[in-house]
Amino acid sequence: MKIYTKTGDAGETGLFGGPRVAKDHVRIEAYGTVDELNAVIGWARTAPLPADVDALLARVQNELFEVGAELATPDATEKKTATIGERHIAVLEQSIDKMEETLAPLKQFILPGGSNAAARLHLARTVCRRAERRVVTLMQTPGESVSQSIVIYLNRLSDLLFVAARFTNAAARVPDTLWEKPTSADGSAS
Repeated sequence: MKIYTKTGDAGETGLFGGPRVAKDHVRIEAYGTVDELNAVIGWARTAPLPADVDALLARVQNELFEVGAELATPDATEKKTATIGERHIAVLEQSIDKMEETLAPLKQFILPGGSNAAARLHLARTVCRRAERRVVTLMQTPGESVSQSIVIYLNRLSDLLFVAARFTNAAARVPDTLWEKPTSADGSAS
């Protein structure tokens, strides 16, 4: 089987069980950004991570593939691609709670950074937030439908990636990078 089909050469692609649409259609933007998120998480996993974080992210990558399939299907319930739901969200919430139990409470904002692995997780978090925004745009588009569970899942996943970055820094004994309010040109706090 050849990887190229030439069917997209005119700037269109086919949805699963649906019509052909422009490659910049809101649905394509949504699942394309989820695909990008999956790739960034894969890249984050190439850095040394705590074993439990790596295992959780492996699970998340498989779930994101399901999210992408659901978003690529105009009527996901009918085509049986709507598989992400409350149990997936619950696992993310439980994982967040478990990691947070070991972390010092946040008393100020932190900047993306710290260890190499944590910085990659922070990047994944920002891509996740963008994916969430693209899915919300899709939801608000007349004639398009999306499960509310996907929005909730992506919202929780971005929280998980934030906490996982902090957890990874703590495991590596690297402090989080604290935000410092910049001073103005006259030296006073702005």
